[in-house]
Amino acid sequence: MKRILTIQDISCFGKCSITIALPVISAMGVEGVILPTALFSTHTLFPDFKKISLSEQMMAFAEQWKNNGIKFDAIYTGYLGSIEEIDTVLLLVDMFRDENTLVFVDPVMGDNGKLYRGFDEKYVIRNRKLCGCADIIVPNITEACMLTGTKYREEREEAYYVDLCGKLCDMGAKTTVLTGASLSDGKTGVFGMRASDRETFSYQNDKVAASFHGTGDLFASTAAAAMVRGIAMGDAFRIASDYTAETIRATMSNPDHPWYGVDFESTLPMLIGMTAKYL
Repeated sequence: MKRILTIQDISCFGKCSITIALPVISAMGVEGVILPTALFSTHTLFPDFKKISLSEQMMAFAEQWKNNGIKFDAIYTGYLGSIEEIDTVLLLVDMFRDENTLVFVDPVMGDNGKLYRGFDEKYVIRNRKLCGCADIIVPNITEACMLTGTKYREEREEAYYVDLCGKLCDMGAKTTVLTGASLSDGKTGVFGMRASDRETFSYQNDKVAASFHGTGDLFASTAAAAMVRGIAMGDAFRIASDYTAETIRATMSNPDHPWYGVDFESTLPMLIGMTAKYL
């Protein structure tokens, strides 16, 4: 069985990060191994959350795995709360990567043109180093702009996405996939570029008039697991886009839909079926 190491936080309440990544990866037939960066009482949209940092334990855990010969088919990173955690991840990539290891980076740090609280320009600069060593990065438009020093715009056209992807590929990422990229009114999806030949690709869904915490984690976890299963990259992002959109719709159809995350638990059978079609 293929194995993914995912490095991000655990929010005890609130659907995001590892509490999404682990069940999604497992449902897709991949073994999920977690390396928590921090333990939160709730996700950070709650005003009074509590946090326990696990940064100092990360390397000790990794060294124990290395001493026991544990290997990973992919290393997938999500929310990293500090520059120190990014530096630790860079060391872990060097420790566990071989010619067959997929390094998949979701550089979580902002949205809607702004950085999340607690992050600054120094954090952005260090994230560039992590993205530069990745096989695939999946920033949203805000994160892509922050990483490349590009002005964030609400009105966008394909040339804007091509420029962003080109700059991100110049940083070292082998493939860049922008999320939340709209190519026409009422549509949203992904726009990507391979660094090797600068060939671009895209996939669009009908835009759902709703926004939930954790959908980026849902998308990234699905795409990473699909690729580890051997599904072609374009198909992996098609599955991730469709599954995320369908999960948002399922959540909206719940009259008591939670504001703190999507009802992905109800759509995992759908994901299993979608994945099976490509295997």
